[in-house]
Amino acid sequence: MLSTNDYLKFITEQVIKFMDTPKEERKVQRKKRKSENPSFLNVWFGIIPFSIALSIKKRKKRTQ
Repeated sequence: MLSTNDYLKFITEQVIKFMDTPKEERKVQRKKRKSENPSFLNVWFGIIPFSIALSIKKRKKRTQ
C-alpha cells in the first residue's frame, strides 16, 4: 500500500513526464498503443460492435 506522500510523488512524476514530452510524440505513442492492443469491444463482444464503431467513424469523417 502506498503512503500518501509516495502516491503524490508518483502522480507528480507522471504529470511532469507527460508535460515534458512534445505533443507530436504523444500522438505517435497513442497511435502505436492503439494499433498494438485490440479493442476492448472487439475482444469481449466480437465483430459486431467493431463494425458499428467503424461505420460511425466513417460517418464522422464524411461530415467533416
